[in-house]
Amino acid sequence: MTRTSAMIASFADPGQRTVQAPFGRALAALAEERPEIVGLSADLTKYTDMHVFRDAHPDRFFQFGMSEQVLLGAAAGLAEVGLRPFASTYSVFATRRAYDFLCLDIAEPRLPVTVVGGLPGLTTGYGPSHQATEDLAILRGCPNLTIVDPCDAVDLAQIVPALAALDGPSYLRLLRGAVPSVLDEYDYRFELGRAVAIRPGRDVLIVSTGLMTMRALAAARALEADHVDVAVLHVPTIKPLDVDTIVAEASSGGRLVLTAENHTVAGGLGEAVGAALALAGRAVRLGRIGLPDEFLAAGALPTLHDRYGLSTAAVVERVRQDLSGRAQRRGGESS
Repeated sequence: MTRTSAMIASFADPGQRTVQAPFGRALAALAEERPEIVGLSADLTKYTDMHVFRDAHPDRFFQFGMSEQVLLGAAAGLAEVGLRPFASTYSVFATRRAYDFLCLDIAEPRLPVTVVGGLPGLTTGYGPSHQATEDLAILRGCPNLTIVDPCDAVDLAQIVPALAALDGPSYLRLLRGAVPSVLDEYDYRFELGRAVAIRPGRDVLIVSTGLMTMRALAAARALEADHVDVAVLHVPTIKPLDVDTIVAEASSGGRLVLTAENHTVAGGLGEAVGAALALAGRAVRLGRIGLPDEFLAAGALPTLHDRYGLSTAAVVERVRQDLSGRAQRRGGESS
């Protein structure tokens, strides 16, 4: 029997440095300077790290219970009177249950509301009822909506003030609890709407978003033992997508290109990158690392990441397989 603690375990790899509740800390700190910032929750305050904001600013926190549609409707109303709401719940509830309110109450009038979605993709072992494996596919089609998918605690700390400064609606895929900190090892700066080349490499380019950027970086280090040089392009903003940078990086050097995302391969980053390359007329061999187009199993989170190809070891093996396949094809073409 799977233990509950394993199902909600941190996705941090063994030995990774972590920061506790980086979203809540960043929001609480920013609210010291921005009195119009308010926090909202739908009975998940602790589980979206909004409790840090609540404890720091109790008079600016609003609890709505298990009523996600009311949560987003109220956030829209607060924005209408000049406040800057951050409304937190699980991603499945924000996108599946309350999409109409997000779309018509928040996005259509371009209100400055940030919807904070916890447990995006495969960051819980509780099965399809809690795994928001298709939230990007749902929301990419919503006009006016900015969508961000941070890699780690460093990304989150920079993304929160950027979203608070945005004059319009946004959706944040939240990493909660003990969140790894990896980007502080690189000269990284988040800029809304921009993809960032984290690591150069001559053999392979991984175009990644969210927690898969940390897995791509770990895989790149592991593949050095095979004398495989892996570049990593981090795409923290899913919408608007930095098409120019992605096309330029993916088209250079004749490298194997793989996308990597904590989301179903249907309708996410991989399809967006593929469409961008096709529309730009670039012939690039593109592979996708992502979750299958199916409802996923429940179980221990590390086991599920191995099973569905999101673990560092799985990424390493996928790169090896694709490089081997390309070498075999080249040998056949030259014979």
